[in-house]
Amino acid sequence: MALKPGDTAPDFDLLTDDIQNKTRVKLSSLRGKDVVLLFYPMDFSPTCTEEHCSFGPQLSTIAPSPDTVVFGVSCDSPYSHAAYKKQYNIPYPLLSDPTRKMAKAYDMWAGEEPYNCTKRGTVIISKEGKIRRWEEVNMREARKVNDLSMAVAADIAEEQRANEGGSAVA
Repeated sequence: MALKPGDTAPDFDLLTDDIQNKTRVKLSSLRGKDVVLLFYPMDFSPTCTEEHCSFGPQLSTIAPSPDTVVFGVSCDSPYSHAAYKKQYNIPYPLLSDPTRKMAKAYDMWAGEEPYNCTKRGTVIISKEGKIRRWEEVNMREARKVNDLSMAVAADIAEEQRANEGGSAVA
Protein backbone atom coordinates (compact mmCIF):
# COMPACT_ATOMS: atom_id res chain seq x y z
CA MET A 1 0.00 0.00 0.00
CA ALA A 2 1.39 3.39 -1.02
CA LEU A 3 2.38 5.87 1.62
CA LYS A 4 0.38 9.05 1.70
CA PRO A 5 1.01 12.59 2.92
CA GLY A 6 1.06 12.76 6.69
CA ASP A 7 2.28 9.18 7.18
CA THR A 8 5.46 8.74 9.19
CA ALA A 9 8.27 7.90 6.79
CA PRO A 10 9.76 4.46 7.44
CA ASP A 11 13.25 4.76 8.88
CA PHE A 12 16.16 3.34 6.92
CA ASP A 13 19.88 2.86 7.43
CA LEU A 14 21.69 2.30 4.13
CA LEU A 15 25.19 2.39 2.69
CA THR A 16 25.96 5.09 0.15
CA ASP A 17 28.22 5.10 -2.89
CA ASP A 18 31.11 6.19 -0.60
CA ILE A 19 32.57 2.69 -0.36
CA GLN A 20 35.97 3.78 0.93
CA ASN A 21 34.49 5.27 4.09
CA LYS A 22 31.53 2.88 4.29
CA THR A 23 29.26 5.89 4.76
CA ARG A 24 25.74 5.15 5.95
CA VAL A 25 22.65 7.34 5.89
CA LYS A 26 19.92 6.94 8.47
CA LEU A 27 16.65 8.83 7.99
CA SER A 28 16.19 9.48 11.70
CA SER A 29 19.51 11.37 11.73
CA LEU A 30 18.17 13.76 9.07
CA ARG A 31 15.43 15.32 11.24
CA GLY A 32 15.36 19.05 10.61
CA LYS A 33 16.00 18.58 6.89
CA ASP A 34 13.63 18.04 4.00
CA VAL A 35 14.60 14.76 2.30
CA VAL A 36 14.03 14.03 -1.38
CA LEU A 37 14.30 10.36 -2.32
CA LEU A 38 14.66 9.69 -6.03
CA PHE A 39 13.93 6.00 -6.47
CA TYR A 40 15.17 4.62 -9.78
CA PRO A 41 15.38 1.11 -11.27
CA MET A 42 19.08 0.61 -11.92
CA ASP A 43 22.49 2.13 -12.44
CA PHE A 44 23.71 2.57 -16.02
CA SER A 45 20.29 2.06 -17.64
CA PRO A 46 19.49 4.65 -20.34
CA THR A 47 16.48 6.29 -18.66
CA CYS A 48 18.08 6.40 -15.21
CA THR A 49 21.26 7.86 -16.66
CA GLU A 50 19.25 10.49 -18.56
CA GLU A 51 17.59 11.50 -15.28
CA HIS A 52 20.72 11.70 -13.16
CA CYS A 53 22.62 13.57 -15.89
CA SER A 54 19.84 16.17 -16.02
CA PHE A 55 19.30 16.35 -12.24
CA GLY A 56 22.98 16.80 -11.34
CA PRO A 57 23.62 20.17 -13.01
CA GLN A 58 20.24 21.43 -11.75
CA LEU A 59 20.61 20.26 -8.15
CA SER A 60 20.42 23.82 -6.80
CA THR A 61 17.08 24.20 -8.61
CA ILE A 62 15.74 20.92 -7.24
CA ALA A 63 17.01 21.55 -3.71
CA PRO A 64 17.54 25.32 -3.38
CA SER A 65 17.78 25.29 0.42
CA PRO A 66 20.66 23.92 2.50
CA ASP A 67 17.91 22.31 4.58
CA THR A 68 16.99 20.03 1.65
CA VAL A 69 18.97 16.88 0.88
CA VAL A 70 18.60 14.68 -2.18
CA PHE A 71 19.39 10.97 -2.48
CA GLY A 72 19.14 8.56 -5.36
CA VAL A 73 17.89 5.13 -4.24
CA SER A 74 18.07 1.76 -5.98
CA CYS A 75 18.77 -1.86 -5.13
CA ASP A 76 22.18 -1.79 -6.83
CA SER A 77 25.29 -2.39 -4.74
CA PRO A 78 27.38 0.42 -3.26
CA TYR A 79 30.16 -0.61 -5.69
CA SER A 80 27.88 -0.18 -8.69
CA HIS A 81 26.72 3.16 -7.26
CA ALA A 82 30.32 4.33 -6.81
CA ALA A 83 31.22 3.55 -10.43
CA TYR A 84 27.98 5.06 -11.73
CA LYS A 85 28.35 8.24 -9.68
CA LYS A 86 31.96 8.68 -10.79
CA GLN A 87 31.25 8.06 -14.48
CA TYR A 88 28.32 10.50 -14.64
CA ASN A 89 29.38 13.09 -12.01
CA ILE A 90 26.26 12.62 -9.90
CA PRO A 91 26.52 15.26 -7.13
CA TYR A 92 24.22 13.67 -4.54
CA PRO A 93 24.63 10.40 -2.63
CA LEU A 94 23.21 7.16 -4.04
CA LEU A 95 21.73 4.86 -1.40
CA SER A 96 22.10 1.12 -1.82
CA ASP A 97 19.15 -1.10 -0.85
CA PRO A 98 20.29 -4.62 -1.85
CA THR A 99 17.93 -6.30 0.64
CA ARG A 100 14.97 -4.39 -0.89
CA LYS A 101 13.67 -3.59 2.64
CA MET A 102 13.53 0.14 2.04
CA ALA A 103 12.01 -0.21 -1.45
CA LYS A 104 9.31 -2.46 -0.01
CA ALA A 105 8.69 -0.19 3.02
CA TYR A 106 8.18 2.76 0.66
CA ASP A 107 6.15 0.67 -1.82
CA MET A 108 8.79 1.31 -4.47
CA TRP A 109 9.66 -2.34 -5.15
CA ALA A 110 8.80 -3.36 -8.74
CA GLY A 111 8.94 -7.07 -7.92
CA GLU A 112 11.23 -9.87 -8.95
CA GLU A 113 9.62 -10.52 -12.31
CA PRO A 114 10.32 -9.16 -14.80
CA TYR A 115 12.44 -6.36 -13.31
CA ASN A 116 13.95 -7.30 -9.92
CA CYS A 117 14.50 -3.61 -9.18
CA THR A 118 12.93 -0.53 -7.63
CA LYS A 119 10.18 1.47 -9.28
CA ARG A 120 10.80 5.00 -10.51
CA GLY A 121 9.32 7.41 -8.03
CA THR A 122 9.79 10.43 -5.81
CA VAL A 123 9.23 10.63 -2.08
CA ILE A 124 9.56 13.92 -0.23
CA ILE A 125 9.88 13.76 3.55
CA SER A 126 9.37 16.76 5.84
CA LYS A 127 11.78 18.00 8.48
CA GLU A 128 9.60 16.17 11.04
CA GLY A 129 9.91 12.82 9.24
CA LYS A 130 6.44 12.82 7.63
CA ILE A 131 5.66 11.98 4.02
CA ARG A 132 4.95 15.19 2.09
CA ARG A 133 4.71 13.56 -1.36
CA TRP A 134 4.71 9.99 -2.64
CA GLU A 135 4.66 9.67 -6.39
CA GLU A 136 5.32 6.72 -8.65
CA VAL A 137 6.11 7.48 -12.27
CA ASN A 138 6.42 5.36 -15.40
CA MET A 139 9.58 3.26 -15.19
CA ARG A 140 10.46 3.92 -18.82
CA GLU A 141 10.07 7.70 -18.72
CA ALA A 142 12.59 10.07 -17.18
CA ARG A 143 11.35 12.62 -14.68
CA LYS A 144 11.87 16.23 -15.71
CA VAL A 145 13.91 18.69 -13.64
CA ASN A 146 11.20 21.36 -13.84
CA ASP A 147 8.48 18.98 -12.57
CA LEU A 148 10.69 17.75 -9.75
CA SER A 149 11.82 21.23 -8.65
CA MET A 150 8.23 22.53 -8.70
CA ALA A 151 7.05 19.58 -6.59
CA VAL A 152 9.82 20.08 -4.02
CA ALA A 153 9.22 23.84 -3.86
CA ALA A 154 5.45 23.40 -3.48
CA ASP A 155 5.82 20.83 -0.72
CA ILE A 156 8.34 22.92 1.20
CA ALA A 157 6.20 26.06 0.85
CA GLU A 158 3.15 24.15 2.10
CA GLU A 159 5.16 22.86 5.06
CA GLN A 160 6.34 26.39 5.90
CA ARG A 161 2.76 27.74 5.78
CA ALA A 162 1.62 24.95 8.08
CA ASN A 163 4.47 25.65 10.51
CA GLU A 164 3.63 29.36 10.55
CA GLY A 165 0.08 28.55 11.58
CA GLY A 166 -1.45 29.10 8.16
CA SER A 167 -3.50 26.62 6.21
CA ALA A 168 -1.59 23.71 4.75
CA VAL A 169 -4.25 23.41 2.07
CA ALA A 170 -4.04 25.74 -0.90
